[in-house]
Amino acid sequence: MDGEAWTSGINEAGKMALLAWEKETGIELVQVNGQRRYGGPPPGWVGGPPPAGTEVYIARLPQDVYENTLIPLFGSAGKLYEFRLMMTFSGLNRGFAYARYASRQDARSAIAAFHRFQLRQGCAIVVCWSTQKRELVISGLGASVSRQELEATLHRVTEGICGVTLHASPSQKQAKLAVLRYRSHEAAALAKKALMEGNLRLGEAKMRVDWLDPQLKQKLQLGEEEPSSSWMQGGESPAVPLPLSLRNVLEHLKMLCWKHHLRTPLFMTKCVQVNPNGWQRFWYQVAIPGSHVPISGFMWISPDRQGQSEHERAKVVAALRVLRLLGCQLE
Repeated sequence: MDGEAWTSGINEAGKMALLAWEKETGIELVQVNGQRRYGGPPPGWVGGPPPAGTEVYIARLPQDVYENTLIPLFGSAGKLYEFRLMMTFSGLNRGFAYARYASRQDARSAIAAFHRFQLRQGCAIVVCWSTQKRELVISGLGASVSRQELEATLHRVTEGICGVTLHASPSQKQAKLAVLRYRSHEAAALAKKALMEGNLRLGEAKMRVDWLDPQLKQKLQLGEEEPSSSWMQGGESPAVPLPLSLRNVLEHLKMLCWKHHLRTPLFMTKCVQVNPNGWQRFWYQVAIPGSHVPISGFMWISPDRQGQSEHERAKVVAALRVLRLLGCQLE
């Protein structure tokens, strides 16, 4: 960590104690975009990152407490993979942090040990499961913005993006909003900060970036994604070249589920609307035994592709969406 980055004299004693602790332990802290991080992975770590559901959220921290106190404390509950402390420009912390453990059991132990723990007299901290928000929404996009244009821009200014879908704005005429899905909560948080700083420029539109609200997400799932020009209109780029065979896509999805100790997915599709030009709107739901929540949505299917029924093509689109979602959440 660069001590010169702290230009303020606030809490000088605490900062000096932290620097001395870093020197004594050899621990390296890296500060970027408003947060300071240890690990991810830590020294000596072998293998891939821990599974989902191993991170805890820590709140109500005194702002002059640093990693020389927090890392030993939370490391006593289990093996830490990563610790992130949110920072202000003055060098004080923002009152909250995230600790990611090697296993869910270690994270559970940390919650049991430190929720309402008196870090100081009269200062009880909050420790609970991290919500792991990974989706952002950009509102106020111009009607002419395309998904390809937006996705290309986002890849330049953010990292870890897994998917982009465009929707008609429920509240603004002649406007669109975009849902952005990121590989991790950290990637989404860094992207939100970068986008709020004005790094996304698409015409003259006044855009707003926020976390995707669950109520808005549900409303969008009952609506339509912007159609694309291909025979499958689901707003997702296929992971494999077209033409697609139902057997190949489902086999790929089944193998990915087995890899993550889930069972074979179960599909439901239903045609809910037919346009005068023959396009059919399908509702789909994919239930994966071993996973908690079914995945559902809507899509448009064209009438002019030979060799597969509309229900088969709907299953292909649904499988592609689930493949992308699993790839983002379980890797």
